[in-house]
Amino acid sequence: MSLYTTIHLHNVVAGREADYAGWFDGQHRQDVARLRGFQSADRYEVTAEQVMPDIPQPWRYMSVYEFDYPAPEIDLPALGPLLAEARDGGLIDDSMESERIHSYVMYSDWVSSPNHVADQPFSGVSIILANFVAGREAEYHQWYNEVHGPEVTRVPGKVAMKRGRLSPLQVAPVRYCPGSDLVFCAQQTEDLLFTVKDFSARARGVSPSGVAFQARSSAGSFARTVHYFRKVSGTDFWPGGIAYDGDLSVYPADFARPAG
Repeated sequence: MSLYTTIHLHNVVAGREADYAGWFDGQHRQDVARLRGFQSADRYEVTAEQVMPDIPQPWRYMSVYEFDYPAPEIDLPALGPLLAEARDGGLIDDSMESERIHSYVMYSDWVSSPNHVADQPFSGVSIILANFVAGREAEYHQWYNEVHGPEVTRVPGKVAMKRGRLSPLQVAPVRYCPGSDLVFCAQQTEDLLFTVKDFSARARGVSPSGVAFQARSSAGSFARTVHYFRKVSGTDFWPGGIAYDGDLSVYPADFARPAG
């Protein structure tokens, strides 16, 4: 068996948002669930809160499909016709040729931190379309596995991470992907601005928690894009609060938003 994640980054034709949502959570979800190796399918919308606000956000929506394939070369192509239904039905706005479907062979399943509330859904996810410096792949993976992954998923509201490599098997339309690797992080927070702000503060060593990230590994390329999304599909949603196994009282009341 092989763990695969497919992300569908797209825009919806103006005025057809409800149609798309009904299609995804209706017949499409039923059809995808019948595919071999199916684990989950969820849909997300881009958020105003972004950790790198200068990076363009060309997609309003992202759908995520997770599988444990018995035979990827047979099973992955079966997803293509199901995604094409939205395109054929006039739901996808591809006027700028922005639609992207990228499939990844995952290095592992979700790796959770003590923050994770296992019996509740994610409130949202973030993705990094990432790259490592040529010749330093082993160092890059070691840094993520032993240092950066654990410290990121201990940020209040961040709860789990998994990573993968762009698969040689892809679903049409096959278009340029800026990253060889996917960094997929999950959130459980009602205040994404708080989570994003403390992530940045820990990276700069100024978090009220006193926690500071270790220096970023030079094996990780700066050729990367970061995108945050909130969950908009299904019937189960994060009930509220910020998932954190530490002490939130150390943060001032105006930490995320200025007083008044």
